[in-house]
Amino acid sequence: MKKVERINIIMRYINNRAHFTITEIMQEFNISRSTAIRDIREIEAMGMPLVAEVGRDGGYFVMNNSVLPTVRFTDNEVKALFIAFMATRNQQLPYLKSRQSLAEKLLGLISENQQDDLVHLNQILLFEGTNPNNPDLLELTDLPHPMLEKLIQLLLLDRSLLITIKEEKIIKSYPIYLLNLYREKSLWLIEAFDLKGEQKQVFPVDNLTDVAPYPVKKRVSKKKILEKLSKKEEAVNLVLELGPKAIAQFKKYHPLKVSISYTNPYQSTAILKTFINVHHSEELTEMTNWLLFLGTDIKVREVPEEVSKGLQERISLYCP
Repeated sequence: MKKVERINIIMRYINNRAHFTITEIMQEFNISRSTAIRDIREIEAMGMPLVAEVGRDGGYFVMNNSVLPTVRFTDNEVKALFIAFMATRNQQLPYLKSRQSLAEKLLGLISENQQDDLVHLNQILLFEGTNPNNPDLLELTDLPHPMLEKLIQLLLLDRSLLITIKEEKIIKSYPIYLLNLYREKSLWLIEAFDLKGEQKQVFPVDNLTDVAPYPVKKRVSKKKILEKLSKKEEAVNLVLELGPKAIAQFKKYHPLKVSISYTNPYQSTAILKTFINVHHSEELTEMTNWLLFLGTDIKVREVPEEVSKGLQERISLYCP
């Protein structure tokens, strides 16, 4: 690790602790006592107000109301940040304006040579969803739903919400306890416990028309919600053994709720267990398509009859 990078990391380490010793710095960063002392002195010279404590158990602490000195980025850190921005700029992420201002501030913090490197990277790197003819072009479809930022702001305060959804020209309201907000296949989705229907549901953010905090008097505690969810735990009805080719396909894409457990140290075989709601037509079709995507390197231990029938129908279309 380069000296500049090490000192930056030590500074963050120190700033997050009320007290630290030279021995702790030596052990945490695997450096000698003399190196640790030199680094501490250099950090003091940079403006971090450290106070030394004398005695057997002495050490250092940072003066109250202190802040980290100006952040310095290494070349690799700058590239990592910039590439992260590039890779996600066409993915309907929230806080789009803030992301743009962050990128501008990043450019203002770095040297001209570092800026030249970023310009070069911007010219040669393309990511999924990027227009190759104009990488800087932001399509209208790339913009996040206007309700997404409001939803996230409310979530930081409370998970008990009253959401209003437009479903086929019908407006419905649901009191919910939000479990997860996630993005899958270019769609933002709300996984929530419906407080009225007392069941888990998934709502597309694109269908949101309004979101507000749910009245305190009508709420249910998180503990009770989790108890109700555990009682309604869905039974596993799909069990597959995956070979290396199927595992490779799984890594390319898999539904958020599906996971695998490796069955050997080389991670070349795995077991997949999940639940498919065969009474939900969209989920049934989606899972059928995904199982075909996994390919033939699978062994079926258990599968719902409806899924098996759907797979046979799909295969017969290609192999009459």
